[in-house]
Amino acid sequence: MSLIAIALLAGAVFYAVSIYNRLVALRNRSEGAWSDIDVQLKRRHNLIPNLVETVKGYAAHESGTFEAVTLARTHATQATGTAERAEAEGALVGALRGLLAVAEAYPELKANENFASLQGELSSLEEAIQNARRYFNAVVRDLNTACDVFPSSLIAQGFGISKEEYFELEDEAERVAPSVSFDR
Repeated sequence: MSLIAIALLAGAVFYAVSIYNRLVALRNRSEGAWSDIDVQLKRRHNLIPNLVETVKGYAAHESGTFEAVTLARTHATQATGTAERAEAEGALVGALRGLLAVAEAYPELKANENFASLQGELSSLEEAIQNARRYFNAVVRDLNTACDVFPSSLIAQGFGISKEEYFELEDEAERVAPSVSFDR
């Protein structure tokens, strides 16, 4: 074998290894980004019972709203997979909107410090979730592109590295964070 052939073969192997390493790095970044989303969603799930209990103290007769929020939260915590999780989180955001709409009808609740604190925390969590979702989708876009383009698509297929689903909300209304504004 000539020196040129050996150099070309070594170059091809090095190139294939670098593509594989890039694909693995992108897959790991997408898993890390999903973990970031998961942490923020769990924080929101933990906040919801406090918010519901605070509103319950002022609007005990709104049991249907409380049940809807509790059911949506339960479904969201049990959802698996990106698409199912996105759908469940969208339903939870809708239920939270209903809870906050109930709160709007009670001026003394809106003036409550604990409720105001919970609303502020929810608002900041919604922004953190939005940022984590954007980052996750950007990483998934890069991974999916790398899995689609030649020659990295061959290496991805050969090593079982596959495309990921985006974390997208189905309903356009779900793309808007719940309103947490309040007047004093």
